[in-house]
Amino acid sequence: MPTRQMKESSEQHLVIKTHLQNFMNQVQQAPKTAGPPPQESHNTKNKGRRRGRGGRKVDQGDVCMRPSSRHCTVAPKPVSENPAGALVASTPNGSVENGGNLSGMEMSFPASSKSLSFAPRPGFGQVGTKCIVKANHFFAELPEKDLNQYDVTITPEVSSRALNRAIMEELVRLYRETDLGARLPAYDGRKSLYTAGELPFTWKEFKIKLVDEEDGINGPKREREYEVVIKFVARANMHHLGQFLAGKRADAPQEALQILDIVLRELSTKRYCPIGRSFFSPDIRRPQRLGDGLESWCGFYQSIRPTQMGLSLNIDMASAAFIEPLPVIEFVAQLLGKDVLSRPLSDSDRVKIKKALRGVKVEVTHRGTVRRKYRVSGLTAQPTRELVFPVDDNSTMKSVVEYFQEMYGFTIQHAHLPCLQVGNQKKANYLPMEACKIVEGQLYTKRLNERQITAFLKVTCQRPRDRENDILQTVQHNAYDQDPYAKEFGIKISEKLASVEARILPAPWLKYHEAGKEKDCLPQVGQWNMMNKKMINGMTVTRWACINFSRSVQESVARGFCNELAQMCQVSGMEFNLEPVIPIYNARPEQVEKALKHVYHAAMNKMKGKELELLLAILPDNNGSLYGDLKRICETDLGLMSQCCLTKYVFKITKQYLANVSLKINVKMGGRNTVLLDAISCRIPLVSDIPTIIFGADVTHPENGEDSSPSIAAVVASQDWPEVTKYAGLVCAQAHRQELIKDLYKTWHDPVRGVVSGGMIRDLLVSFRKATGQKPLRIIFYRDGVSEGQFYQVLLYELDAIRKACASLEPNYQPPVTFIVVQKRHHTRLFANNHRDRSSMDKSGNILPGTVVDSKICHPTEFDFYLCSHAGIQGTSRPAHYHVLWDENNFTADGIQSLTNNLCYTYARCTRSVSVVPPAHYAHLAAFRARFYMEPEMQENGSTGGGASNGAKGTRAAGESGVRPLPALKENVKRVMFYC
Repeated sequence: MPTRQMKESSEQHLVIKTHLQNFMNQVQQAPKTAGPPPQESHNTKNKGRRRGRGGRKVDQGDVCMRPSSRHCTVAPKPVSENPAGALVASTPNGSVENGGNLSGMEMSFPASSKSLSFAPRPGFGQVGTKCIVKANHFFAELPEKDLNQYDVTITPEVSSRALNRAIMEELVRLYRETDLGARLPAYDGRKSLYTAGELPFTWKEFKIKLVDEEDGINGPKREREYEVVIKFVARANMHHLGQFLAGKRADAPQEALQILDIVLRELSTKRYCPIGRSFFSPDIRRPQRLGDGLESWCGFYQSIRPTQMGLSLNIDMASAAFIEPLPVIEFVAQLLGKDVLSRPLSDSDRVKIKKALRGVKVEVTHRGTVRRKYRVSGLTAQPTRELVFPVDDNSTMKSVVEYFQEMYGFTIQHAHLPCLQVGNQKKANYLPMEACKIVEGQLYTKRLNERQITAFLKVTCQRPRDRENDILQTVQHNAYDQDPYAKEFGIKISEKLASVEARILPAPWLKYHEAGKEKDCLPQVGQWNMMNKKMINGMTVTRWACINFSRSVQESVARGFCNELAQMCQVSGMEFNLEPVIPIYNARPEQVEKALKHVYHAAMNKMKGKELELLLAILPDNNGSLYGDLKRICETDLGLMSQCCLTKYVFKITKQYLANVSLKINVKMGGRNTVLLDAISCRIPLVSDIPTIIFGADVTHPENGEDSSPSIAAVVASQDWPEVTKYAGLVCAQAHRQELIKDLYKTWHDPVRGVVSGGMIRDLLVSFRKATGQKPLRIIFYRDGVSEGQFYQVLLYELDAIRKACASLEPNYQPPVTFIVVQKRHHTRLFANNHRDRSSMDKSGNILPGTVVDSKICHPTEFDFYLCSHAGIQGTSRPAHYHVLWDENNFTADGIQSLTNNLCYTYARCTRSVSVVPPAHYAHLAAFRARFYMEPEMQENGSTGGGASNGAKGTRAAGESGVRPLPALKENVKRVMFYC
């Protein structure tokens, strides 16, 4: 093959309740041992819920939070206390004081803490119609054998898990019956080996020789020797696991669970292609082409989980996009079209090929049985026919075409194409495209295009009955009763889906305006419509304009569409001027900024200084960056609310579409479409009794392959009480892949005002006070996007930030907090018990909306539940998993389950209940929107440090962090649901 050379703050800080206070002290003092948290006395006269009336003055510019009157009567009794005790502030030397300024000091928290306990389950829910559902959980019998862990050291060190496994497989083959005492160990592919029962030694060294099979049959094969040392580490505590599953211990024995998980994955790892916790194979189901050299593979997800019924094996179907194992020349033809084989490549073609193939593993096909594998590092700048390289020390040059002909008898047919570069930059090898084939089993990690997504969804979308059958077939095919590893470790897996008791929560009554024929509404099977109804708070739009960016939409068509939309807004309950301020303006997509500013200023001139209230924009169906650019300019530059409509809907107008758009316009203008009848009747437990604010928070991370782009955090909060329907939102950029929301609370030094407090929680609390005239006396916080392994860190950091934000507003202001994590990326699926019973399913064959499960498959001791709040449309519904990590409001199971389900009917953008509680969903939408606010160069500027929030204060803090802040949202945009 041709080759060429080529200062931590000392200010006091707030500490959260007894358990959390104890843990925070441990973090600061770093003792060697951690004892149980001390119990605090409960002095009812000073519980931290007393509202200060005339305390010290807070930072200049702060809003002091004072209660005021409202149309829902506030209960005269004091707010219920969490048994953990009163809130205290602790100084670094351990003394205790009331209130106090809070610093924005950075705290690093460990991954877990045994001194912090999550909220225990307060009991089981009783509300709703009882029924039985099936879950894709399979009971796993707990083994009685001792499980032992051994450390594995391989020399020379190997980075490939596959090679590690090959070495250990050879070791077991050679020594199982002798040195290993007939044990069959399970191996994690890295440093740990597990056995059922002890090995005959505590330390032993082995010499293992492996032959490189890729060297083919011509000539001697390369043989490598490895030294493997196996050393005893620990014995897993199975008694601990048994007590945990029985609910007698709160801390999960992660080591024992990990061992059992690895044991049950061992055989599948040998049979299939493991990706994360899933296994894929082209043999499970025939791969389907997705286009551009990709195909979908079917597989299954597998994970052992502790549940109330004992150990459970969660099995679900999985699909993923893989690179099709084609000859590279065919892959390129799929990517660029067949004519690429007969025409020269353009620069854009070359970039596209390089982007698609970089990092992909290929094998050579020009050497008979020798199938050496290489990873593609790049593409040559010249075509193959122009490439030459030195063949000796005298710099004698030879062309690549000649070399392959003379050395391998291989004639290069498409010499106009470039060669692949493999290896590193110092020593890169040339490989002609037609001499290479893509290695099978390579996951595609980049973003799919629209056509690929459509094809992928068509392949992966399964009706519930089909998915259930496939899961059962997978379990039977895996034959865990015949699995030698499961047998060795004494693990028995049931082949039946778990039958689980569930309840169907009733849908809430919704209130509409008195002027409509239907003043209230009871949704049926998770949906309703706007017929005969008017928005409960329809807004007025008198000054609006329209820009048409679509060349295919004639002015008369655009005018007709705008008129019909305006009429629908009127019918739905808004006051909407039928005529725009200025005539519809036609513009080219590449001149979006110029067009927006022209229309904005032209309208202002026409209205003698009055601001435009709404911009309608007609966009081409495929509009590239136009949508994002328009939103960025409108929301961060002009302070203008906009509603975009695609060309296809302009040509094919339906009443349903217009009704949905009118709902979005109304909330962007600051209105409400509907509210819960129980909310305005003050009948929602632990919401209606005292002013309550509901937060939603989420962090979205950059796509795979974007190594420096910042993550985007978003927090929304309800701005009305008792309705809890309108949500204001704030966004900030923070360090790449940082899950903790750094900007919830922060302080910075102002030359005039000194230390100033800010952050998203604080700003939204102030905004609630301004909007309602009340200060929140209770906080409910729905946090999206947190994995189980991050629960402790997120709760510790973000609950502390909430506390600090509250205390910075008023001395002793500490409303009780309920902190709930919302998870959608899990693999639990619920199926109707009888697929022939139509009354137990919706039209799509899924379980009915409102189905809640809090037993059997849920956590043994903690406060979690699965809720399917929506009706399925296609495929199998995925219930949301809610985990209450912290609860100072003492919610009952029925209380939090009913509240969450009812909120799912208040989503502003459609007349359907949604699958995730709206504040969490709104936070996700806001974070997704904020990605459009990043300038292109921000993609190259990410990195370490804290975040900067979307606002003037965020800009001020930008220099201190390594992340460039987002452009500030305009004040009028922050106040409304701009992300809808």
